Amino acid sequence: MANSNRPLPHRLLGAFGPAIIVAAVVLGPGSILTSSKVGCQYGYRMLWVLAAAGGLMIGVTALASRLGVSLSRTLCGELAARLGRPFAVFVGLTLFVIVACFQSSNNIAVLASIEPFFSADPTQDVGAASPPVAESERPVATPSLRRARDATLLLLNGVIIATLYGFKRLYRPLERLMMLLVLIMLGAFAANLAFSAPRLAAVLQGLVPQLPIPAREGLLPELRDGRVTDPLWAIQGLVATTFSIGGAFYQGYLVREKGWTIDDFRQGLTDSITGISALVAASAMIMITSAAVLHGIVPAESLNSAADVASQLEPLFGTAATTLFLLGILAAALSSFLVNAMVGGTLLSDGLGWGSSMDEKWPKRFTVAALLIGAGVALATTSGGMSRVGLIIFAQALTVLGGPVLAFSLVYLATRSDLAPTTRVPAWMKLMSTLGGAVVLLLAIRTAWRLYLQLS
Repeated sequence: MANSNRPLPHRLLGAFGPAIIVAAVVLGPGSILTSSKVGCQYGYRMLWVLAAAGGLMIGVTALASRLGVSLSRTLCGELAARLGRPFAVFVGLTLFVIVACFQSSNNIAVLASIEPFFSADPTQDVGAASPPVAESERPVATPSLRRARDATLLLLNGVIIATLYGFKRLYRPLERLMMLLVLIMLGAFAANLAFSAPRLAAVLQGLVPQLPIPAREGLLPELRDGRVTDPLWAIQGLVATTFSIGGAFYQGYLVREKGWTIDDFRQGLTDSITGISALVAASAMIMITSAAVLHGIVPAESLNSAADVASQLEPLFGTAATTLFLLGILAAALSSFLVNAMVGGTLLSDGLGWGSSMDEKWPKRFTVAALLIGAGVALATTSGGMSRVGLIIFAQALTVLGGPVLAFSLVYLATRSDLAPTTRVPAWMKLMSTLGGAVVLLLAIRTAWRLYLQLS
């Protein structure tokens, strides 16, 4: 009753909990770029894919939340007890290496946000996903400015590490920070959506399922003239950056950090719906904006980084709106930057049986390791001494293994017949987890086939 007397803004903010942290880590520069490219390439037609991926993400996040509050052990602890410690170690180690690889992208995204202040040509930026050749042709900062830029990135990593060790209880300030960053993203992208003035009828039509291309043209990656072509690569990226099985898995740890129990199940379900809905809303606003102003005008392949999207918007929206978009990108980079490393650090520590709380020493140490690896790879890449192509292929190869394993683990834990009555998972969650596992397996098969073509 007391909650019903609170002001509406307070009640809305109170609906957010651990899932807002999951949304913050999933909604990074990569998802911004992917949503922009899909909107640019297909217009409004693929909004239904985003909605479907968001529905799966809500279901599986709710499942992980249910398991997290009802099981006596953590998720990896339960896997170790049932399937053996080596399996739990494999889960934690695989996810840690994936996180460490992709952490470099978060570092590069931050560099892209601050590059104009350190570049010899302030109109240029460092793209988070630009091809190595294209990067080498861009004007770069002078050696002294490059050192200042790199020092800024190292300082940011240092501040985050100090934050990890500066709070006795890290969860609460982390939740508040992620909530603030997500609200900044939503506000920034909503402003750009208003500038774009999309057609409502076209938006609603985009929610009707349809194929992006005729089925007769082929829906699998192919090798043509020595190059891999994949008509659905952008669509697959949209699904993968919205329905993040790793992010959903981590929800099972966040609810324990929050202190929730089985009595908080209903609140956990509300949290999953509101938190992931914020993720889908932000991605939808980005896609609709791109569809309204870039579709049919800008080639989708010219968008190699989230900063590239902002530069395309400036002639249409002006400096103020573009600055807002860049603010959203920076908020996304910072939110994903911190929590991404924590996911890898926590899961590796728990897989080894060395602690599962973000306030314990080994999760913190492994989180620092992920931060340092990401920063080191980013600095080596942007200085021109290292290509990201091999790193991306390696990370994708690990994702082929890691994604299905995480999905299988959640389905396995959800369907155990020996669970206590109060612990058993509702049938709809089992269905969603099974469907989600099938989608993750399909994405892994397509990625594996694409990698085979690339390396053949």
